[in-house]
Amino acid sequence: MMGGPRLRLRSTHARCAIATLAIMVALVPSAGFAKSHIDDKIEQQKAHVHDVHAKLHVKRAQLGEAKARVGSIQSQLADTNRNIGAVNGRLGEIQGRIASTQRKLQWNRFQLAAAQATLRRHQDALSRRIVEAYEHGDLGYVDVLLRARSFGDFVERWNDVRYLVKANEATIRARQADKAKVVAIESGLLSTQSELRGEEDQARQQRLALDGLAAQRRQLLVAADAERAVVQNQVAQLDEMSDAEEAALEQLIREKQAEEAAKREAARRAARLAGIELPAEAPPGQLMWPVSGPITSPFGWRMHPVYHRMILHKGIDIAVATGTPVAAAAAGRVIVASYQGDCGNMVAIDHHGGLSTFYCHMSHLFVGVGQDVQRGQAIGAAGATGDATGPHVHFQVMQNGNPVDPMSYLR
Repeated sequence: MMGGPRLRLRSTHARCAIATLAIMVALVPSAGFAKSHIDDKIEQQKAHVHDVHAKLHVKRAQLGEAKARVGSIQSQLADTNRNIGAVNGRLGEIQGRIASTQRKLQWNRFQLAAAQATLRRHQDALSRRIVEAYEHGDLGYVDVLLRARSFGDFVERWNDVRYLVKANEATIRARQADKAKVVAIESGLLSTQSELRGEEDQARQQRLALDGLAAQRRQLLVAADAERAVVQNQVAQLDEMSDAEEAALEQLIREKQAEEAAKREAARRAARLAGIELPAEAPPGQLMWPVSGPITSPFGWRMHPVYHRMILHKGIDIAVATGTPVAAAAAGRVIVASYQGDCGNMVAIDHHGGLSTFYCHMSHLFVGVGQDVQRGQAIGAAGATGDATGPHVHFQVMQNGNPVDPMSYLR
């Protein structure tokens, strides 16, 4: 749906403004007068407006590209920051596992030290016994047995010696096994710690690389956003220039309208003096509906569904199916019948007396420029050409070059 093809449609509606200009200029030959000096000014001003619109179109495209670059870099930076967060999380997990392994190593080393101390005590005791036996002729366990005073005493001593020997041997074997076990566990923990240190180094290197990438993308984002701001400022300047050029064009067309109105009034006076009856000009309330359907967007200011900014909607949108015949609201002459940018396929009819009507977004046109049409005659088929979000007819009424609410003219 469109904002309506008035004399000036604020940059995005430039083609409709030029179409309106064509309507005003087309009134001159129909009245039978020679081309005036103001027509040359209008043509020159129209060229200025077209030039500004062309530049604005290029800059708007550049602005769209600049915004897309900013959005792309922002997305890439967000991905990088997410990856940095993931690496930091993995790094924290690895560091936690390293700390746990370190605690286990400390405990195992404590156990190993205790086992080694116990083993040393047993070995020291055994060594002392051997030394004493060597120095004093102590035969140890055999001497104990030989000193038995009776057979019963011998058996008792034998059992004691046997248990003592077994206990000493079992203790030494257990301590040696504990020592070997602790050493094996410690070796495994050291290997695990080494692997975790390697993972930690890799994660740190990855984070450093990601930090560098994030810094680079932040710089790119600053540069891209600066470029976007420059282009946006240029677009704003061209918008202002376009408004000024269109205002000047509108003023020239109003002068043209006044000139045409004076010529028409002079022609009507001459016709009355000659006794010629002229048809009455269509007053407000004398236009028929071009199609029958619900109004989806009335006349007035609205948020444009395509441009997403506040724009004066200079007509009414009537929702109908594609292919629905569109009728002329009143008798008149076709002055525009072609594709007109955001208006799509458009027909404009001059009804004289400063009254004209526009029919936009049609799928097909049934009439041509210069053709006289009658009230209710099919001039095209409804569609969704141009800037439209769905099939409908944009119907607009112009009175003396100004858009007016069509509801005041329809019956």
